[in-house]
Amino acid sequence: MADSAVSRRVDKGKAPARDAEPSEHTPLLASTSASLSSLEATFQHSHRRLYSRLLTVFLTSLSLCVLVFVLIALMFYSYRSHAYQIPPEEILQQALVVQPDRIDVLNASSTDGIWLMVQVRVGFNAGRVVGVSSNEDDGLFKDLWKSIGRWGIRQLDRVTADLAPIQVAPRTHPDVTLVTIVFPPLEITLTADPPPEDYTWLKPIQVPMCVKPTKDVSSLLHFVRESWKNGFVSVQASVAQAVVHGGRLGETGWRSHFIVSHSNVRPAINMKIPALPGLPPPGHNHAPPRFSDLVTLQSFEIGSFHDTLLVEANATAINPLPWNLEFSSPSLPFIISLPAPNSSTSEASHIPVASVYSHPFALTHPNISLTVSGSVIPLERNASGALSAFVSEYISAHDADIQITTPLVPNLVINTTFPAPHPKPEILRNVSISDMKIKPVGTTMVASGTVHALVVLPRGINVGINASRVFPDVLVFDGPVPSPGANESESDMERRSPPPTRPLPDPLPPRAFAHIRPDDWLPAECFPAPSPKHAGSTVAVSAHIVDVPLEVLPGREREFSNFVSKVIFGTQGALAGVQGEAAVAARVHGLPFANGRDGEMELTGLPFQGSVRIGKKSAMD
Repeated sequence: MADSAVSRRVDKGKAPARDAEPSEHTPLLASTSASLSSLEATFQHSHRRLYSRLLTVFLTSLSLCVLVFVLIALMFYSYRSHAYQIPPEEILQQALVVQPDRIDVLNASSTDGIWLMVQVRVGFNAGRVVGVSSNEDDGLFKDLWKSIGRWGIRQLDRVTADLAPIQVAPRTHPDVTLVTIVFPPLEITLTADPPPEDYTWLKPIQVPMCVKPTKDVSSLLHFVRESWKNGFVSVQASVAQAVVHGGRLGETGWRSHFIVSHSNVRPAINMKIPALPGLPPPGHNHAPPRFSDLVTLQSFEIGSFHDTLLVEANATAINPLPWNLEFSSPSLPFIISLPAPNSSTSEASHIPVASVYSHPFALTHPNISLTVSGSVIPLERNASGALSAFVSEYISAHDADIQITTPLVPNLVINTTFPAPHPKPEILRNVSISDMKIKPVGTTMVASGTVHALVVLPRGINVGINASRVFPDVLVFDGPVPSPGANESESDMERRSPPPTRPLPDPLPPRAFAHIRPDDWLPAECFPAPSPKHAGSTVAVSAHIVDVPLEVLPGREREFSNFVSKVIFGTQGALAGVQGEAAVAARVHGLPFANGRDGEMELTGLPFQGSVRIGKKSAMD
């Protein structure tokens, strides 16, 4: 016992302490609590390290984002400053590329202007504006800087331009507005670095626009004349406000915050006038071509139809536009007027006679084919003289003056001519005198007989006609009418005044010995007749001459005596040639005068030539 106790005391300081023997009072979870405490400490340490790393990543990312944002802001400011330093006129001239392809006229009126649908290919070289176009001489850093700028342009993709109405004026007179152009906002695709001398990068768009010409037509015509004399068109456009924002129309994303605004933009436009086939080249102080030089009448037809006169004409016009531009136009209205006879003033000196419209047409090269249709409008009483003068000029192979206006541009007046037919049409044909008798009455000689003729209207005039009166002015020849010689020319015969004051030709034609001219119009009978080939309406006309004075021409008493001798002593009588001019008063079916239809007009200056054989039995009664 004592040894055991000693032994326990000796071992107490030398051996490691041993855990007490578990008893019924020892806690069962003592070791588990220690393990949990150790794990909790490790977890808290790991969390602290994760938070530190996340904070480091966040701060680093934030710094990078701030740096990138600052760089982008600096780049944006740099590019924007570069763009703002360039005048908007220079931007439009160097960066905006427009290639028109087609123009369609949608509608036109005198109040709203001309509505067009323009199809164009358009593109904007934004790389040139902000200075990021590629260049072989750029260094590495500069090329990288430009690459980022081109990337930004591609991200922006497109812009929307909203322009105030564009006023176009001559550069020499910028305060005189010629045309005002209005169109809605446009979406324009941006290009960072387009290929040089290649327009495949352009994007097609359709632009509806309204063009309003000035009402000061004199200024517009003056500009056209001066431009032709100079050989080029020089105008200045004026835009009060131009706003460009990024993105599509109505877009509200980040692109819409890119906004550039300019006021009082005044780009200049200079364009050379192309040479037109068959005309003197523009420039060199040449006068501009006349309307008749640009438009050529090919054919026309006037016909009676249901108590009216219908008009239709075909013409060609020189196409002044480039080959690659298509153009279409709807029907356009026009008014045709004739100069009033004996008018002394230019104002209110024309009488409207026809309302026509052009058929829809498109541009073709080298000439445009035009068709015009319409009808004669109700005419005032004084229009009869204007129509008579017009028709008389036409059938005399003289170009007749006409005036063309349009309600679309009320103050625009085109004075031109209606081309005469060539050769000169022969209106009176187969002229003859039957049952002609010559007898003395007191101290004068008188003639009687019946005049027969065919009235053949020129080709294209297919109207119902009824000749009611004629006025012959006849020279009588001893024998057939001689051909024009040294003493007479056709122009002398054509320059005779209309009846009843037509003077005798000077000098008198050879072998002419008498002059027959009634004191008044002669009643006529008219019957339809078959029309010759390539001719218009034809009627047979006859009129009786009863005791019309036969005036022996001055100095031709001998020729008259010889002719009478042939009549009296010849076995077959004598052949007398007749030549002169006649006037025919006719009613045209469907010609609408204000006081009724089928108005009458006079055709004057109708030359004729024929012959008559006068025998002994019929010569003197």
